[in-house]
Amino acid sequence: MSSTSVSRRARRGFTLIELLVVIAIIAVIVALLLPAVQQAREAARRAQCKNNLKQLGVALQTYHESHNTFPSGWIAVDPVTRQMSPHAGLSGAGWALMLLPVMDQLPLYEQFNSNLSIVDPANVSIGKRAINSLLCPSDSNMGSWVINDEGTGAPLATLAHANYVGVFGTAELDGCENPNGTAPVSAAGQCIGNGAFYHNSRVSFRDITDGSSNTFLIGERRTDASQGWNSTWMGSVPEGEESFARILGAVDHTPNHPDTHLDDFSSHHLGGTQFLLGDGQVRFVGENIDVNAYQALGTINQGEVVGDY
Repeated sequence: MSSTSVSRRARRGFTLIELLVVIAIIAVIVALLLPAVQQAREAARRAQCKNNLKQLGVALQTYHESHNTFPSGWIAVDPVTRQMSPHAGLSGAGWALMLLPVMDQLPLYEQFNSNLSIVDPANVSIGKRAINSLLCPSDSNMGSWVINDEGTGAPLATLAHANYVGVFGTAELDGCENPNGTAPVSAAGQCIGNGAFYHNSRVSFRDITDGSSNTFLIGERRTDASQGWNSTWMGSVPEGEESFARILGAVDHTPNHPDTHLDDFSSHHLGGTQFLLGDGQVRFVGENIDVNAYQALGTINQGEVVGDY
């Protein structure tokens, strides 16, 4: 055998076909592993989201211990008469804003002037601050958005996103704005829901006669910027477009319902949405939950019987 033949055999590499086979095998392995990696990442994001809700439960408990009540859904009084008015400008502060001192956000809270509207120049910069514990990691829209005037469409304020909203109850949140709506307005001008959070509410544990383990307090809300479905933690912007629904939610539709509205509860988690209950536990509620059981969980004192869900 000549030295030339040995040299040629020693230099022989992969053929094109062999290289293509190796690439195809690698592609198959990646295709098999990618869904598992994505599922693991989503499981981690969902776990973090659950932890966020648990921490909100601790904050609500701490607030209740200090004030003997949960924070109001939002505070609003007429700036002239100082009487209750859902749309008025003093101050619009929402439940999450009032929780800031017990969420390690005291310096931010101390910048807030409760004698002014939340969109007053002295307060408006606060609402632009994103708070990580109020954002679900599965929701990619973690920037800011602009709320417009309900009547004119003019921009009113730039607000940070949030993914957790308080439970107003079974009535649609535009009920206090619509004469034919289902949410009642009292003679004193208070927009009242049958859930844990509403206009100038002062709900305490003794008011939750349905049982704290059978009552939703806070749930998830996904962002859909294409439809203008944005939520915030700051509060209800006076005269803002669908301003009540930016901080509270209704249980008239089940989670992730195909006919979902802005004021519904929803998430980017596959199959359902997570809720904080009054006893501090966080439950994943599936999209196929019975609507009657779901609505019973969204009220505080209607006397419904809730079974397994």
